Amino acid sequence: MSGEHQPKQATRGALDLLIVGMNATGSVWILLLVLMVTSDALSRSFFTRPIAGVTEMIQISIIGIVFLQLADAIRTGRLTRADSFLTLVYSWRPRFAHAMESAFFLLGAVYMGLGLWGSLPLLKEAFERNAYLGNQGVFTVIVWPVKAIMVIGLAVCLVEFMRQALHALRRAVNAAGRPTTQDEPS
Repeated sequence: MSGEHQPKQATRGALDLLIVGMNATGSVWILLLVLMVTSDALSRSFFTRPIAGVTEMIQISIIGIVFLQLADAIRTGRLTRADSFLTLVYSWRPRFAHAMESAFFLLGAVYMGLGLWGSLPLLKEAFERNAYLGNQGVFTVIVWPVKAIMVIGLAVCLVEFMRQALHALRRAVNAAGRPTTQDEPS
């Protein structure tokens, strides 16, 4: 590996590590929710006493988990999309198909940018007002940490969409009209 490629590789590795860490955190969070729901169900069944706040914790957790795991879905190509037309285009115009894929990723980056732009004021407001979810005196949870996770997740998704767009654009430039598969390494 030449010296000029090392910073790029280090950045790529750090971003991948961040994304995998976020995904793992989301997975652990899911496990904790499963344990919480199970404990609540057992407490209801055996002691006729539900655990306060389980509904609120699930409600707020789903948002956090989605934004922790979304970037990894983009990174690994598991983001839900209908690509049967794209697969057909790959078979007869690989360069055009890679360009289409690049456009898809660029639109994803724009969408994440718009989400980020709209979420920052909401995070600021939740933090300043100390907004919470739940009923005072029973159970409350502060919402700004989840909004912060959302903002971080949107920012990481934006960067990952841009990275994927650049990879697809490189594949389009390097395709030279030869038939390829969409899983060809970049």
